[in-house]
Amino acid sequence: MKIICIGRNYAAHIEELKNEKPGKPVVFLKPDTALLKGGAPFFHPDFSENIHHEVELVLKVSKEGKYIQPQFAHRYFEEIGLGIDFTARDLQDQCKAKGLPWEIAKAFNGSAPIGDFKPVSAFADLKDIDFHLEINGELKQKGNTSLMLFDFATIIAYVSQFFTLKKGDLIYTGTPAGVGPVKIGDHLTGFIGNEKMLDFEVR
Repeated sequence: MKIICIGRNYAAHIEELKNEKPGKPVVFLKPDTALLKGGAPFFHPDFSENIHHEVELVLKVSKEGKYIQPQFAHRYFEEIGLGIDFTARDLQDQCKAKGLPWEIAKAFNGSAPIGDFKPVSAFADLKDIDFHLEINGELKQKGNTSLMLFDFATIIAYVSQFFTLKKGDLIYTGTPAGVGPVKIGDHLTGFIGNEKMLDFEVR
């Protein structure tokens, strides 16, 4: 399986990192070795001194497809979950400054913790989903899908032009504002609405 990630999908997050607002979704990939499941701890890597949390809603692809039209995108996912896109911000900044790809800052081992999923039928409106991240009980990030630059259908239609989607693939749909560093000993809990979906520690 593959992990497809969308960057710069919330305006306030774009502003906090002083990035340009994209006209099309910004796409990057993570390998399956980035996945961190079942509440397993995240081990802070030695190669970075500035690992940032980015909480995101995650779509689980339910069937194979490519060149999907937006009006049919809803047929390709049946579950929505919550995950973290861990980013080695120091490495990313170094790569960006040199105009280099920044996979080493995004796709390293354990950089994609994934929590529980809920069926799409459990959501009254996919364009009004609240989610948030707490660290040590303190609110750090809060988002709502109404604030996305590119909604779920647009994301699926766009990425499926380039990559065939297969059952079990995950699509991380972008993070809201409030990203920041994590440190050893931190306890991260993520929520969709008031339901805890993600719970793990940094070691």
